[in-house]
Amino acid sequence: MQPMSSAHGTGADRDTGPYVELERDAWAALGAATEQPLSPEEIRRVRGLGDELDLDEVQQVYLPLSRLLSKYVGAAGDLHRAQEKFLRRPQPPRTPFVIGLAGSVAVGKSTTARVLQQMLAHWPEHPRVSLVTTDGFLYPNAELERRGLMKRKGFPESYDRKALLRFVMDIKSGKDEVEAPIYSHLVYDVVPGEKVVVKRPDIVIIEGLNVLQPARSRDDGSTGLAISDFFDFSVYVDAATADIRRWYVDRFLRLRETAFRDPASYFARYAQLSEDEAIVEGHRIWDSINGPNLKQNVQPTRGRATLVLRKSDDHSVRWVRLRKL
Repeated sequence: MQPMSSAHGTGADRDTGPYVELERDAWAALGAATEQPLSPEEIRRVRGLGDELDLDEVQQVYLPLSRLLSKYVGAAGDLHRAQEKFLRRPQPPRTPFVIGLAGSVAVGKSTTARVLQQMLAHWPEHPRVSLVTTDGFLYPNAELERRGLMKRKGFPESYDRKALLRFVMDIKSGKDEVEAPIYSHLVYDVVPGEKVVVKRPDIVIIEGLNVLQPARSRDDGSTGLAISDFFDFSVYVDAATADIRRWYVDRFLRLRETAFRDPASYFARYAQLSEDEAIVEGHRIWDSINGPNLKQNVQPTRGRATLVLRKSDDHSVRWVRLRKL
């Protein structure tokens, strides 16, 4: 995929075809008159390992984004009422507003999802905001082993896509309660019998590597549904591949000093590696699994997003691209 713009860093905003691209300063100005709702302690809690998230980043990047999303949610409510009036009959309550959030491993999408969840929940118009990660829809390790997919964990075929699609369709059907499986990063597997229950939220954020994947073609040539067909808005967290690779290895080294030292960790064996050995192993995992998945499956979905957050090499967002209406 070609770069979205060759003129970033010039300070000029760009009106490029069906998109509007704004440099960080111009984007930050859109939230200047809005009070920042998160405290430093809340920001610390949502920050992921290796992410350089601070008050300035929240104020300048995520505050404008949360207000834009809030406007989209409000407009969806207006459209629901207009449709009800057009049909001349009462309609069921409006279904949750669904936001899809995609991006590579180690790019910081989980932190972005948690920040947006907290910020959106601070606005009184939509206080109930649920966050669900698609990791819970990975096949259990035993099933991945049976299918020969353990080394392709995170690739589209390693997910129970039918179950994930049913989950999103149930959300958009307005069901009172919808359940999703829970994934443990400690044991690197789906937790048997454990579920997260989503109870009629105003907004649902669905975060994962492959949430913007298009529908697959069936054997008869027809095309099914994709989970992104039920998104009201979507965000792709982007960065240069070389930067993401470096962030992944840096995170691997940090985990070697923290989570990997837990005897219950699936990756406990890595805790005994020297730093040099850990660097080599981190690069090997990236180059054999995460890098190919990014290139083949994740990155090609970037153009499907409503909004792209492009990061610099220090993890800060440098510019934003928004699809025009």
